[in-house]
Amino acid sequence: MSETLHNRLLAALDRDEAIGLLRGAIGCNSVTGDEVTMVAYLDRQMRSRGLEDVEIAEFLPGRPNIWGRRKGSGGGRRLQFIGHTDTVHVEGWREHWAGDEREDPFGAPIIDGEIWGRGAGDLKAGICASLAAISLLDRAGIRLKGDVDFAFVGDEESGEPGSGVSAGVKAHVARIAAGRLPRPDFVVYTEPTRLAVYPAQIGFFIADITITGKSAYFGVPELGRDALKASHKVMSALWAHSEEVSARAEHALVGKGFLLITTLNGGGFIAVPERCTLSLIRKLLPGESLDAAARELEEVIRGAVTDPDIAVEIAYPAGRDHALGGTAAEIDLDHSALAMLQESVGQAMPGRGGAEGAPFWSETPFFVNGLGIPAVYCAPGDIRNCHTFEERVSVEEYLAGVVAFAGFIARYCGVEDEN
Repeated sequence: MSETLHNRLLAALDRDEAIGLLRGAIGCNSVTGDEVTMVAYLDRQMRSRGLEDVEIAEFLPGRPNIWGRRKGSGGGRRLQFIGHTDTVHVEGWREHWAGDEREDPFGAPIIDGEIWGRGAGDLKAGICASLAAISLLDRAGIRLKGDVDFAFVGDEESGEPGSGVSAGVKAHVARIAAGRLPRPDFVVYTEPTRLAVYPAQIGFFIADITITGKSAYFGVPELGRDALKASHKVMSALWAHSEEVSARAEHALVGKGFLLITTLNGGGFIAVPERCTLSLIRKLLPGESLDAAARELEEVIRGAVTDPDIAVEIAYPAGRDHALGGTAAEIDLDHSALAMLQESVGQAMPGRGGAEGAPFWSETPFFVNGLGIPAVYCAPGDIRNCHTFEERVSVEEYLAGVVAFAGFIARYCGVEDEN
């Protein structure tokens, strides 16, 4: 953004109002499955900031999405900000911080220039920065040509029983695909990036493997089929497969693919172990086929079990934008919007705004791969402290995000000629 625009936005920034917006959002308990309080808060905030066509609709009973827009005068491009309203659980938080001002996970205290609480970074800072950016443009007297859409969806986080399958964003993109909501030209998903811009992200699938043999008394092991021994062979083959996958290719932003065995359970009570279970996660690079990767994995697993009397079952419990998992995604690094966003962030907070790869999976593939709409991640907050008792966001980084988003909106959507 131009120096004139940047200075104009800085002069108009109401720090206390923007900080209050975020602290109020953190104060809403919205653990996955209980997003309704956060949506009610956003409904009030969106309407008070002059957004139009604000609507709430349930994607599952008792679990709503919310969306609305700031209409421009016409002739500009359409931008969408999207983020998830749900957070991970707060179990153990109060015990961890007992007697400390951080004891309430929804209290949002400010300590040493950081706002603490569940959801502070993941990802209420991003949601609030996008809404505060609209108010900042209004205070600066900047009128837009293009429209700015906002959509806040539930069910992104995993960990709660029967949820965490991206049901909210699936409902949202279905509306876009059906023409019931306008199609954006560019999407910013407000996952925490420390104000880097992520035009690429990993893909993944989780595999649960059950190996079943036959139990037998320890004194006559020849009568049994040892599932634990078969599991050892499977794990050895999987680790070798991971090394092979890593050696194939390296993506400039997201690195190498691999698989990680995350759990092993099994054994027998003074007997040949009859059953063992393994779980693993496979990281995929942009361009890798999830179906092909799963087929290859199954060949490795079944090839390691040579005893025909030992059964192997493989399940994929974490379908997202694909039945087996989540696809990887990337957009063109030369996309003009990417450069605009990077420049706006770098001006708002020098040293930030670089292009990096997302080390996590979130929901831009629903847009990039599903709808063919370019999308990136960008927001204040540090993913490294999210999902922990240390979750917090820097006040200055958050406010820089507000200014950066306002500048990017103005540049991307276009502004009316004030002369």
